[in-house]
Amino acid sequence: MTAARAAVAAVWLYEGLWCKVVRQDAGQASIVARVPGLPASRVTAAMAGIGLAETALGLWVLSGVRPREAAWAQTALLVGVNAGGLTLASDRIAAPRSMLMRNAVLLGVAWSLARRPARGSAHGRGSAHGRGSAHGRESAHGRESVHG
Repeated sequence: MTAARAAVAAVWLYEGLWCKVVRQDAGQASIVARVPGLPASRVTAAMAGIGLAETALGLWVLSGVRPREAAWAQTALLVGVNAGGLTLASDRIAAPRSMLMRNAVLLGVAWSLARRPARGSAHGRGSAHGRGSAHGRESAHGRESVHG
């Protein structure tokens, strides 16, 4: 696993599992509460649903499986929640430019991971004997090559 993949996954796990499911961050809840047609009694459930989706996305990124599709999913989710938050609750977002910059960096790293061979692909894991190719992600010793 690369440090970049672990870092991207950690962001999703923190934002989803910790901020929305376990801790129920009040600032994020106040943004979700602005969703039109969402009764106040359903904000906690909506937060948990969003948080579980983000947690699943973090686990997907961590797995390294189908990184291009994972990058598209991350892009769609971030664009959606950022657009929704800025449209419906911009007064609840303390530093919108900073938020957008952090999310742009996150997506940049996600898309850089998407450009690498997918885990388990012919270019990613090497031969059936467990040895990586010169262009693969793993060397004969299990470390990433300079090409990966």
